[in-house]
Amino acid sequence: MRLWVLAVALLGAGSCGVTEAKRVEIVAAPPTGDVAGLVRAELARAAHDQRSLLVYVGATWCEPCRRFHEAAKAGKLDKLFPELRLYELDADRDAERLATAGYASHFIPLFARPGPDGRASGKQIEGSVKGDGAVGEIAPRLRALLQ
Repeated sequence: MRLWVLAVALLGAGSCGVTEAKRVEIVAAPPTGDVAGLVRAELARAAHDQRSLLVYVGATWCEPCRRFHEAAKAGKLDKLFPELRLYELDADRDAERLATAGYASHFIPLFARPGPDGRASGKQIEGSVKGDGAVGEIAPRLRALLQ
């Protein structure tokens, strides 16, 4: 009898009304396919999940991109952006298909609000400083973009 009570208590502990804190999500886009169509599908999924979606374009050689990506993965941006989903593309690999969908920029990282058709809306921020200040420089601009 005691084991049964313990098992019920342990099973119930997972559903006692405690919710897991939301995190910044980074979703890697597939290496091929129409960017506008892929973003449109991701917009629908984000809406279903009650998240804001931004297209995020970076590159492995870009220091501010790496710093921002690492901070997001480490949970350092979760309190600032708990509802944020970033749809990640690579500036080098995806340049042509990004341009076709209107996600062109002079600098990276690029954070862009997609339109309902999955194409770039024209609302975006791009570039950042190098070094330790990159994430701190991007965060307030990102917040403004999301509003």
